[in-house]
Amino acid sequence: MTREQPIQSLREILGKVSHQSPDELCRVGAEIRDAKQGVLTRYQPVFSRENLGGLTAEDFRGFLLFRNNHHWDSLHRLGGWMSADMPKLREALKVLLDEGVDIRTGLNRLRPPTGDPMVKGLGRAVITAILQVVYPDKYGVWNNTAENGMQRLGLWPDMPRGASFGDRYVVMNRTLLEVAEELGVDLWTLDMLWWRVEPHMPKGREAEEGEEAAGGEETPSRPVPTGVFGLERYLQEFLVENWQSVGMLRDWELLEEDGEIVGSYYDTQEIGEIDLLGKRRDGKAWLVIELKKDQTSDSTVGQVLRYMGWVRRNLANRGEVQGLIVCREMDRRLQYALDGQPNIRCMTYDVSFSLNDAPRVEYP
Repeated sequence: MTREQPIQSLREILGKVSHQSPDELCRVGAEIRDAKQGVLTRYQPVFSRENLGGLTAEDFRGFLLFRNNHHWDSLHRLGGWMSADMPKLREALKVLLDEGVDIRTGLNRLRPPTGDPMVKGLGRAVITAILQVVYPDKYGVWNNTAENGMQRLGLWPDMPRGASFGDRYVVMNRTLLEVAEELGVDLWTLDMLWWRVEPHMPKGREAEEGEEAAGGEETPSRPVPTGVFGLERYLQEFLVENWQSVGMLRDWELLEEDGEIVGSYYDTQEIGEIDLLGKRRDGKAWLVIELKKDQTSDSTVGQVLRYMGWVRRNLANRGEVQGLIVCREMDRRLQYALDGQPNIRCMTYDVSFSLNDAPRVEYP
């Protein structure tokens, strides 16, 4: 395939992006496109090298939210890991944004070919989003949406075998710059077009607040008590940020690919997103975790079995795959559904909240 055909496809998509379009995807695309200057005005000073010494966790994690960056969803999911050691994160960002060092060298310092990344959780999606905001005319974004869109249109470049992260980004970014020039758009607008290629709607604020729909076809078997679900919304984020503190998870690690943690909301690109996907530290087994919120028991078990089958076929080479359902309580329906499923276990959790009297000041 020549580049002319995919470029024409992108032109057609771009031509439909409008605030007046009857297609909601096209209207959202116009909002993302037009948000560029506001986001740059707000966050270029935040990430400027002279201000990085005072960067706070609040500022950094705020940028990761779709409601603030108006462009990228899901960046916030590992915000706690990235901002856990702020001095280390500031050091990493200084390396990333140092124009005195070529980008290939800087990226390879952040995510070396061997050994641990400089900051756990700081992967390509966040790294390149920050590059795009600070240097909008030089660097494009590399995330799953961009990669999938480029592959679908036949624009994905050949990568050198065994190349480092920095080497591969340089190759990809060169392609992004060429495509943007041929389209006559900036890199921000080009990045908006990739999710329209698929197409899918950015999850936005609702996803950040943990209010996604359960995803099953069935309705809940009973209403969720008022107040409980409000705290359950943060269960996934809690498990990710406190992974090593949960006893049964200590023998497992959230899945990493190419030095980036991808095991939270792992996108199968085929049958949906796995809540949490881990691999045993000895490399001999996989763990699919499903968080039962407002799904029925049948829907939850069905999802786990589907995901386990997908992992067994696509990742585990038909090796051992275990399942774990995390829920507030195990009802009779769930007990029967798991009968005869030795590779799936269930764990319950407690959600508690209390207000206590504060000690009063004693006056003499």
